[in-house]
Amino acid sequence: MRKRDCALIFLLTALLIRPLFGIEYLNNWASIEATFIAGARYLLERWPHPQWQPDWYLGTRWDYVYPPGIHYGPAILAKLLGVSAARGYHIYVALLYCFGVAGVYAFVATAMRSRRWAWIAAAACATLSPAYLLMEHMRLDSAGSRYWPMRLNVLIRYGEGPHMSAFAWIPWALAAAWIGLRPGRDRHLGLAAPCCAMVATNNFYGATALATFFPIAVWAVFVETRDWRVFPRSFAIAALAYGLTAVWLVPSYVAITARNMALVSNPGNLWSVWLALGVTAAIAALTWRFTRDAWIVFVAGSSALFSLNVLGNRWIGFRISGEPERLVPELDLVLILLAVAVCAWMWRRGWIAKFAVVALLFWSITVCKGWVRRAHTFYSGDAKYAERIEYKMQDWIARNLPDRRVLVTGSIRFWFNVWQSQAQAGGGSEQGVLNMNTVYSYYAAVTDTSPDFVAAWMQAVGVSAISVNGKASKEIYHDWENPERFIGKLKALYDDGKDNWVYEIPRRFPELARVVDAAAIRANGPAYVAGKGEAPLRSYVALIEAGPDRRVSVERPAPEHFRLTASLQPGDAIVVQESWDAPWRAFDNGREIRVEPDPAGFMLIDPGPGERRIELRWETPLENRVGRAVTIASILVLLWLLAARRSSPLSASSS
Repeated sequence: MRKRDCALIFLLTALLIRPLFGIEYLNNWASIEATFIAGARYLLERWPHPQWQPDWYLGTRWDYVYPPGIHYGPAILAKLLGVSAARGYHIYVALLYCFGVAGVYAFVATAMRSRRWAWIAAAACATLSPAYLLMEHMRLDSAGSRYWPMRLNVLIRYGEGPHMSAFAWIPWALAAAWIGLRPGRDRHLGLAAPCCAMVATNNFYGATALATFFPIAVWAVFVETRDWRVFPRSFAIAALAYGLTAVWLVPSYVAITARNMALVSNPGNLWSVWLALGVTAAIAALTWRFTRDAWIVFVAGSSALFSLNVLGNRWIGFRISGEPERLVPELDLVLILLAVAVCAWMWRRGWIAKFAVVALLFWSITVCKGWVRRAHTFYSGDAKYAERIEYKMQDWIARNLPDRRVLVTGSIRFWFNVWQSQAQAGGGSEQGVLNMNTVYSYYAAVTDTSPDFVAAWMQAVGVSAISVNGKASKEIYHDWENPERFIGKLKALYDDGKDNWVYEIPRRFPELARVVDAAAIRANGPAYVAGKGEAPLRSYVALIEAGPDRRVSVERPAPEHFRLTASLQPGDAIVVQESWDAPWRAFDNGREIRVEPDPAGFMLIDPGPGERRIELRWETPLENRVGRAVTIASILVLLWLLAARRSSPLSASSS
């Protein structure tokens, strides 16, 4: 019965968001979803697994750019259905949105053993956002959509498909763990692990939410059962979930993501950590003392901690890591679960309490009916995308500056790689940045600095042209503080008369490689040093652009493979203007040559004098090879667990 309920809820939710399944491009060109569509398109071109992404951040590992689920899911659907990456993306996020609402039913039905309250919880998650009652700015933000649920708002308006796709797996992970944490439920333990893995495989904010939910669920089950075997079983779920992601979630990925967090969020504070620990300890003590109902423990604990994180950030500046308000959809979920738990308790307290519950449900219907009746009107596709400035600029650059690295900004930056592969100095969302000079150069360009200084930065990072958009441009974000400062200072390659320009950056050679003085460049020091002004950058640019007058021939058979040919004199070396990374290996006629970082974070190769033909390859790191073995072993363990046959409370019928 409950399986049919889940299927019906999935279908009803699909009807509610039906237009999303058929849209290729939303009329929302400010959305960051473009960067995830671009990733899926890149994957389709280099199936089944790219190793290196040369188009973003001066080059970075493909695995570093974003968790792979949001790329593989849309790409697989695009392949199977014969549609574009953009259409595949929207089908993918729509399917998982419906899957997530059905998951709320599955979790509540499992934990409360009640179909009635599970239906109410799922319906509320599909239509309501109780966080609007507590966060006025969020309520005002959604007023134009008649207060559709926040999870739909962030999916459609802000392009947070990865987060909402990860969020969709959380209730399924909790439902499986609720059963699997109990001894003898090995099959559900096995089911919990891949659900947890799928959360992280789509988005790290979703993983952060799961990292809050899961320990609370473990504690709740332990409080109810008082069985210490719950804890090793929870460790088994966590270990198996990590094992399933080990193929890509390697230690260096975690380190680079933690470092880059500073680019996309404000830093946390120590008092928030202590407050969170204190609240957690209080929840544990109170629930241990006053209840043995696992559902009450879970609802109370998750409501308290998510309220502390999200509402505390809004009201008192609470912050441990990341941006807490990104977790408003999760706050909605816990507030709905809290309301359901309270209503279920009141329902057993006589006819007056039942009347109050019915009144609350009726009021909820009046709140959501405005947007539900107009649900299909809030999705606006744009079939005329070729008329957008985002399309026109990337198209002109691809046709007129092929194989050149270009600085693009704002919404053009987001959409630059949706339709073609062309290197830009920046990238999608500042995740996976290996070379921090991509960030320094970007902000040096868009702030009101001199054209000469901008040109020096662009030369330092191998940029051949900059795309500049003025205040009258149809580009959305208008990042350039003083776009007119380049007029007459740099050569305009493109000017549409509508405040959109492409300016040429003078570079000695178009290739991303230079012959340099080996001793001088090693002695130069970093190209950017905070507080040191322009001198380090100018010194580095002089070595790159005014060095030995010998050209390097560059072929690139694949993103992770260069062929370099150069005639070198004693004391010469080669700089390849692609981010240095330890797995790059260089060979000259079978002889390995050291690849070291240069002052701008690029690759410096010193093969010695003579006619040199160098093969430069990015090789799969040991941590990824070990990760593959761990993932294979984890899959085998998972299959063994899933082969276990045990009865499930989900198969039982209750009112």
